[in-house]
Amino acid sequence: MSTYAIGDVQGCYDPLRRLLDTLQFDPAQDQIWFTGDLINRGPQSLETLRFVISLADSAKTILGNHECHFLAVARGHKTAHRADTFQPLIDAEDANALINWIQQQPFLYEDSSLGYSMIHAGLPPQWSMADARQYAMELETVFKSDAIDPFLAVMYGDQPACWDSSLKGNERLRFIINCFTRLRYCDEQGRLNLKEKGAIGSQAEGLIPWFDVPKRKTINEKLLFGHWSTLGLVQKNNAICLDSGCLWGGQLSAIKLDGDEQIISQQCERALKPF
Repeated sequence: MSTYAIGDVQGCYDPLRRLLDTLQFDPAQDQIWFTGDLINRGPQSLETLRFVISLADSAKTILGNHECHFLAVARGHKTAHRADTFQPLIDAEDANALINWIQQQPFLYEDSSLGYSMIHAGLPPQWSMADARQYAMELETVFKSDAIDPFLAVMYGDQPACWDSSLKGNERLRFIINCFTRLRYCDEQGRLNLKEKGAIGSQAEGLIPWFDVPKRKTINEKLLFGHWSTLGLVQKNNAICLDSGCLWGGQLSAIKLDGDEQIISQQCERALKPF
C-alpha cells in the first residue's frame, strides 16, 4: 500500500489521470490525498469531482477556496466570476449530490500513523495543532448544517486580520476560513495579508510566508498544503507546498508519504486561457 498527496487539480482531469498512471495508483490498496481546489478554472471540473468521489475511502480531500466559492455560487450567495467553470457542475443531473458531498468534506485532515496533516492554504502562527483541529471542526459544523447559508452570504472579506480567541460569530468563522483556504503571507505578529499572491520576494515590506513566521506554534508539525502556485514546490520549516501550477501550464505534483518524500510530477498543458 502506498499513500500520496497531490496538489491543486482545479479541473485538470486528464493530467490527474496521467499522474495516477505514473504512480501506478491502485484504489484497491493505495490512497491519494488532495490538498483542495479539485475544481474550477480548469476544463473538466465535473469529471474530476465525480472521479474523486468514485474513489471513496481511497481518496481523502479537504476544502479549498474554490470549493467554498462554488458553494456560495451554487447556493445563490455569489455571482460566478468570468473565469469560473462551475456551470457544468450546477447543471449536472447529480448536482445536489455533488454539492452535498463538498459540504461534508473537512478543512483539515490528519494521519498520525504517517505523521502528516493537510490543509489547503495555511495556519496562523498563534494556533497550535490542537487549536487548528478545534477551529476546523467549528467551520465544518457550520458547513454541514443549515447555518451554511447565513455564513456563505457574509463569507467574503479580509477582516479580521488578526486572531483573537474572543472573536465570535461570522467574524470568527471568516478568520478561520481565510486561514484554511486563502492564507499566504502575514507579518511577524501573525496579522494576515490576503491581497499579496505573488512569489516570495514580490511581497510588500514586512510580510513573510506564513510558514516562515518566527515562533510559529506548528513548527514541529509536518504540514502539506497547496493554494500557492507562484510559490511552487517548496519544503521548508516542516511545511510542504504541492501546488506546482498545473492550471497555468506547470505541473501536477504528488509526494509519496510512506517513504522518502519522493516528488513525482506530471507536465500539464495550460488549462486557463487569459482573458
